[in-house]
Amino acid sequence: MSGSGTDKTKSGLDLAGPVVILVEPQLGENIGMAARAMGNFALSRLRIVNPRDGWPNIAAQRAAAGADQILEQAQLFDTVEQAVADLTLLFATTARAHDQAKPVVAPAEAAGEIATHAASGGGVGILFGRERYGLQNEEVALANRIITFPVNPGFASLNLAQAVLLIGYEWFKLSTGGALPFAMPEHSERASQHQMQAFFDNLIRELDKVEFLRPPEKRETMLVNLRNIFTRMDPTKQDMHTLHGVVMAIAEGRKGPAKGGVLDGEQATRLRALLAEHGQGAAAPGDNSTVRGLARLLRRNPTDAERILWQALTRDRRFAGQFKRQTPVGRHIPDFVSFVHRIAIELVNAHESEAIVADRAGRRAWLEARDYRVVEMAVADVERDLDGELARLEASLRQAS
Repeated sequence: MSGSGTDKTKSGLDLAGPVVILVEPQLGENIGMAARAMGNFALSRLRIVNPRDGWPNIAAQRAAAGADQILEQAQLFDTVEQAVADLTLLFATTARAHDQAKPVVAPAEAAGEIATHAASGGGVGILFGRERYGLQNEEVALANRIITFPVNPGFASLNLAQAVLLIGYEWFKLSTGGALPFAMPEHSERASQHQMQAFFDNLIRELDKVEFLRPPEKRETMLVNLRNIFTRMDPTKQDMHTLHGVVMAIAEGRKGPAKGGVLDGEQATRLRALLAEHGQGAAAPGDNSTVRGLARLLRRNPTDAERILWQALTRDRRFAGQFKRQTPVGRHIPDFVSFVHRIAIELVNAHESEAIVADRAGRRAWLEARDYRVVEMAVADVERDLDGELARLEASLRQAS
């Protein structure tokens, strides 16, 4: 199937449509484009009255874009009277009032009459005039009805193919019940209310951890707005699985650098050394793009020890919701911080450089001067005895309170 939408593997519809009659068309291209419009809406019978450039016409064939059969079966006539002689209901299309006592209808109304008349076995035709000046009075006089279009009165003239297309569309829509050729595929059944609620509970839980739903007096309104966003989507089961994954991925952070894995202690130590050498503690993180990039890399790619400790802090009831990871406190960024308890946690790697040690000491002094308690944890201790380190942290929290 071509990208334009024409599927030659499918058979076209065979409908009892009206005859399209082009009166003295001047350009072959217009005849071809009119035939193409006819093909779009299953109109197959074309009659041509005295074409200016003769017939057959190579320009018409080129412009038809695949509607060759309509052109090949087109009938030629010398006069309009000959072309309409066998028809029992005739419409004339015009953008101008011809001051004739004749019913004037829009394309949709005409389509209804055409369908009714064709169903009873009557012959129906539609006259389309010349490109330059349309139909003459005597030609309009042959018709039973006038079709005109609701267009801008200051610019009412339509291209020949456009006029054919508009009427063809209304007739085809009526004849087929307006059925569309395709619809959105349903690859997954609609999500149940239970699934929606489970997702929403998960979302609220993670939003609460980052204190998104504040101030408290606006919490209920924000929850209603959030729920409406998702219920308006009419999500499927697969949509819910995807959204669950998105929320959890954001909540847990990236799984490591772009190539996968996490930073090991040695890599983290080198990065911290670079940060210390660039004077992270002496300048705001936003002042230097290199510092920002290094700090961002550390935040997005936690070491094994950072990940282990962070998961414990978020899941253990003693600490859940009380700590943030890699969050600025003034111009410093400790590994973990609790604003509620005013406690900062610093992970200490083995064999750290003098620059890192000095940087951490400066950060500690700055935090303690502002009534923060700094708890240092050796990376090796976190990896070997996490429970013991958490118990030590719990004791610090009690002491702080």
